[in-house]
Amino acid sequence: MANGELVHIAVSLAVRNKAGLDSLTSSILSGQGQPISDAQFMAQYAPSASQVQQVVSHLQQNGFRNISVSPNNLLITADGSAATVYSAFQTKLHRYSVNGRQAVANVAAAQVPASLASIVLAVHGLQNVHQFHTAFHAQAVAKTSVGVMAHKPADFASIYNAASLPAAKNSVAGIIAEGNLNQTVADLGSFARSAGFAAPSIAIVNAGAPSGDTSGIIEWNLDSQTILAASGGALKQLQFYVAPSMSNADIAAAINAAVTANSAKVVNVSLGECELSAQYSGMTASVDQMLQAAVAHGQTFSVSSGDAGSYECGGGTAYQSYPAVSPYVIAVGGTTLTTSGNTVYSSEKTWSGGGGGASYTEAAPAWQTSAGVLTTNKTRRGVPDIAFDADPNSGELVLVAGSTYQVGGTSLAAPLFTGFWNRIQSANGNKLTSPATAIYKYFKANPSLYHDVASGSNGAYKAANGWDYTTGWGSLNVASLNNFIGKTAGF
Repeated sequence: MANGELVHIAVSLAVRNKAGLDSLTSSILSGQGQPISDAQFMAQYAPSASQVQQVVSHLQQNGFRNISVSPNNLLITADGSAATVYSAFQTKLHRYSVNGRQAVANVAAAQVPASLASIVLAVHGLQNVHQFHTAFHAQAVAKTSVGVMAHKPADFASIYNAASLPAAKNSVAGIIAEGNLNQTVADLGSFARSAGFAAPSIAIVNAGAPSGDTSGIIEWNLDSQTILAASGGALKQLQFYVAPSMSNADIAAAINAAVTANSAKVVNVSLGECELSAQYSGMTASVDQMLQAAVAHGQTFSVSSGDAGSYECGGGTAYQSYPAVSPYVIAVGGTTLTTSGNTVYSSEKTWSGGGGGASYTEAAPAWQTSAGVLTTNKTRRGVPDIAFDADPNSGELVLVAGSTYQVGGTSLAAPLFTGFWNRIQSANGNKLTSPATAIYKYFKANPSLYHDVASGSNGAYKAANGWDYTTGWGSLNVASLNNFIGKTAGF
């Protein structure tokens, strides 16, 4: 790159007292601890004002401008050039052609002064060879086959036994999105009117300069229409945290914006990237901290497990999708759904495209190892945790600019859980924290809480009775789970 070419970066800072934060989030996930306030997080775990100033000064001294510090001090964004990158981080940026796309990457690892070594976790924005992608598959509306058919968004509440719960009008849900959402917001209003729902309250939070990119419209329409319907047609507010691009720097900023706002109790992420790329680029370290902060706040992130089966990174070796493999999220895999008519559950099998398997980059959390379900590698995080319909053939009818598309992918499965959990949250006074530990603690002995998916394969892994690497525990029986939560202290 020429020295004067513009670069936007995001510098990730390490939390203080990581051991203490680990202890706190473990206790919250186990149902023993209570979420903390934003002020408590800032006082005990966020990077200090002094640490932040050291990084800001380094950026200023090397020519960066438009420097912005996130409210939780975990991320500092700035604008510079190839020259300021070299001055601040001792690496040049080169252009590459990657699968027909022009991309940029740093030719050496970013370096910081020794005084910042314990403060800076990673520098994002130096490359866009590896970036996030959506997890949906859209097709023309298909003819119905026996039992496997497309569904209206409102059908899933009946299929998964959520219709008896009150609508989630007391709860806020969030969506990590990208680009220009004007059409998505207009379509959500049209969808709500056609479904007989009240017009939802919408908030758009731009994590960076607004973008004109509209390539993700089908994804954001799928997410929003699914969440509204699964929430019962009403919610307190639906919040979009919008990145200007799919780059690591921008997606990290959008995720962190949802965490710092600490408004949405459940946040949907129908995005992912190869877990190896996430680890090498520092995204795993950076975003895991943000997601851990979300757990500390009492937020739940619902993340699609990917649509490449067990081979998210390509090739013949099973690697998974990030952030689905993060131990601080609920990873949602995919099934092929069979119904009697449009709204009566019959059965599910593994959707061949659903991501799932043993993580290469993330260690298994205690709540997963203690359940004794991991078989391939008992020390590595296994995904998914649960699953819902994702097969495009049994997918959702999504309204997009006056036309209807039949859409599937784990980008359908994740917002289904988001909407259902939002509904359960509303029914329980928004007092619930992430259900990760409770799912693994209680499901095996209470099979009425879920639909076990015991057939099918996603490539390297085959479904089995109980939890497995293709669909986790399977899909939820939402009303039964809600009743169980009401009777079970510490869920």
